Amino acid sequence: MERYRARLDQVTNSLSALEIEAMVTVRDVAVTLQRQEMVRRISEEISQYVLELGVDGRLLSLQLEELTAGLGPGSEMIVRDYADLHDGDRRAEDQVATLQNLSSSDMVDLGKIAAVVGFQPGQDSLEAVVQPRGYRLLSNIKSVPPAVSNRLVDHFGGLQNLMAANIEDLMTVDGIGEQRARTVREGLSRIAETSLLDRFM
Repeated sequence: MERYRARLDQVTNSLSALEIEAMVTVRDVAVTLQRQEMVRRISEEISQYVLELGVDGRLLSLQLEELTAGLGPGSEMIVRDYADLHDGDRRAEDQVATLQNLSSSDMVDLGKIAAVVGFQPGQDSLEAVVQPRGYRLLSNIKSVPPAVSNRLVDHFGGLQNLMAANIEDLMTVDGIGEQRARTVREGLSRIAETSLLDRFM
């Protein structure tokens, strides 16, 4: 579990940096979803062992809590960022459920994971560059509620436009005043700086 969590953190940080640089490929999205799902499955399995151990599983339970703490937004935010969604959240939930129901052998096939999100199958398609909408990075700014994130994404149409927006641009979005615009601007700048530093250190 510790190894899988470390690998998940690594690919998630890499995805954030690539999103900021507009260099994300279908492969990057599929690998991150694969790692998210593997950590979820292992966590569920260990949770079952903890239940079976009862009182004797207290230490194991604490270790599991420590390893799963701060996982941040899960697969659903990645799906919302990249999938061709027609029915909003409901469709994202369906695609996450499909991902969770993939067999263990399918989970090692990045093409099948990419197909769940709606990308065309084929080895070449894994190298195609894709643009995120920005839901995942916005969800990392704690003081920005989902409704505000939705309006920002709808207004700017993608992460790159959102990253380029200044405070005045952000304030043109319905329900966003100067203070919230400043929070969003500073939050995105901080995420960008941290992600790029992590990637190149």
